[in-house]
Amino acid sequence: MLHIKVLGAGCANCHKVEELAKQAVAQLSIEAKVELVTDVQEMLRYGVMSTPAIVINDKVVSTGRVPALSQIVTMITDAL
Repeated sequence: MLHIKVLGAGCANCHKVEELAKQAVAQLSIEAKVELVTDVQEMLRYGVMSTPAIVINDKVVSTGRVPALSQIVTMITDAL
């Protein structure tokens, strides 16, 4: 099972990326846990300075932007 974290302060863009990640998981029909992480210490642990960021299985795959759904699908597929 994949573990997908959306790192951010809880802003509208962070919530949008979280929703897109959930849509991508549903589209791929895979089992994955998607969570929004707002803890600054957790973000620093990943070296993320620009949010929203996407972390899949402890690997940072996107920072500082809202990727398109198709891009998130590709990120998840690459992590499988």
